[in-house]
Amino acid sequence: MLACGLLAVLLLCSIVVAIGLGAAVVSPADTARYVWAAVSGGSVTAAEVTTYQIIWEIRTPRVLLAALVGAGLSAVGVAVQAMVRNALADPFVLGVSSGASVGAVAVTVTGGLAALGVHAVSAGAFLGALAASFLVYAASSRRGALSPLRLVLTGVALSLGFQAVMSLLIYAAPDSEATSMVLYWTMGSFGAADWGALPVVSAVVVLGLFVLHRYGRALDVLALGDETAASLGIGPDRHRKALLVLASLMTGVMVAVSGSIAFVGLVMPHLVRMVVGASHARVLAVAPLAGAVFMVWVDLVSRTLVAPRELPLGVITALVGVPVFLAVMRRKGYLFGGR
Repeated sequence: MLACGLLAVLLLCSIVVAIGLGAAVVSPADTARYVWAAVSGGSVTAAEVTTYQIIWEIRTPRVLLAALVGAGLSAVGVAVQAMVRNALADPFVLGVSSGASVGAVAVTVTGGLAALGVHAVSAGAFLGALAASFLVYAASSRRGALSPLRLVLTGVALSLGFQAVMSLLIYAAPDSEATSMVLYWTMGSFGAADWGALPVVSAVVVLGLFVLHRYGRALDVLALGDETAASLGIGPDRHRKALLVLASLMTGVMVAVSGSIAFVGLVMPHLVRMVVGASHARVLAVAPLAGAVFMVWVDLVSRTLVAPRELPLGVITALVGVPVFLAVMRRKGYLFGGR
C-alpha cells in the first residue's frame, strides 16, 4: 500500500531528525553514523564520546519509545471504536488508563514496591491497569455477555472513580515534590525512557498490532452491530472479550512507561479512515505508522519548545487533537467508519 510505504519512510526520517535535535543539535548524517556505530559495534573518536552517549543512551530509546506508544495507542483506538461502536471512544474509555495512573501514583506517594527500584512505578501502573481491566469486565458483564453500552458506561464511571482516588492520593502526598512529579506523570512524558523499558513495550505492542490486524474482518462486522455479526458467524461477545483483554494489556503497558496521553487513540483512527476508507485491515495497517510519526514529533516539541523544561505530552496532544477532531466532525459527508 502506497500510504504505508510513504509513512514508513516518513517515520524513519522523523526518528533520525528527532534523535538529532535537542539542547545539543546533531546533524542527521552524524546521528545516523552514531546509531550505526552502536548497532554494528563500530567506534567513534574520543572527542565524540559525549555526543555519542547523548544520541544512543538518552535520545534513541526515548524516540523509539515514543514511536511505539504512538503506534500502539492509534491501533487500540481503532479496535476500541469498532468494539464498542462509539466514534468518541479511545484507549482510555474503558478506565484502564485511569487505573494505571492510580497504581503509579500510589507507588510514588507511598513508596510501595521499593524492592523493584526504578521499575516500581511501571510495575504499579501495570498492576493498576490489570485491576481496572478486571473491574470493567466484572461490572459490565451480565450472564457472561458484554454489551457495548455497558462497557462504555462502566469504563466512564470507573474512570471517574479512579480519578477521584488519584486526587485523594495526591492530596495526601507527604511533600510537594512528589505531588509535582505525579501530576506531570499523569499528563504524559517520555523523560524516564531508557533501553530497559523497550523490550517489554516492543514485544507487547508488536504482538498486539499483529493480533489486531488478524481481527480486521471481525472488527468490520462488529462495527455493524451484534445482530449482523451473529448472522455472519462472528460471535460478538467472544470477540469483544478477547479485544478487551488485548486492549487492556496494550494500554496498561504503554501507560506504565509514558503516563496518560489523550487524543492520540481518538483522533488518529478518524484521520486515517478519511484517507484509506472504512476497512479495518487497511486502517490497522496505516494508523500505527501515522500514530508513530505523530508521537515522535509531539515528543520532540515537548522537549524543545520551552527547553530546558519539558511540556507534558498530554498538553500538546490536546492542543492539536481538539481542533483537528472538531474539523473532522464538521467535514461534510464524514461518518464514523468511512465517508
